[in-house]
Amino acid sequence: MEARPQGDPAGREAGGAPAGQGAEPERVAVTPAAAELLRVLTGKHGPLMFHQSGGCCDGSSPMCYERGEFRTGDSDVLLGELWIDGVPDPVPFWMSAAQFAYWSHTHLTVDTVQGRGSGFSLEAPEGVRFLIRSRLLED
Repeated sequence: MEARPQGDPAGREAGGAPAGQGAEPERVAVTPAAAELLRVLTGKHGPLMFHQSGGCCDGSSPMCYERGEFRTGDSDVLLGELWIDGVPDPVPFWMSAAQFAYWSHTHLTVDTVQGRGSGFSLEAPEGVRFLIRSRLLED
């Protein structure tokens, strides 16, 4: 599958404006709480990235890594780049192509909740974890 870079260079942290004619729809956004956590994690670790594998256990949640720590390849799709106020670099959000086949008509919103996340995701020591909220894409 082809990588499709997207994002909101205006720095919007949740939702997004309706896509214009011919434009790709926004596929991923963050809540204000997730944006705040990304600012904290960027301050500690530098540029970040997400990967959603769609597997069981840890793979069912978005995993946050230092950018480049997780190697993406032809079996991954770039859903978009999250532009966060106060974070100098966009945060790319990758998904396995197999998972994208199921979620291709879905808009994802990265949120946080209290609790322990994956041991490999950067938010684990913070006492919160990232999770995905989803809805169908609108025309």
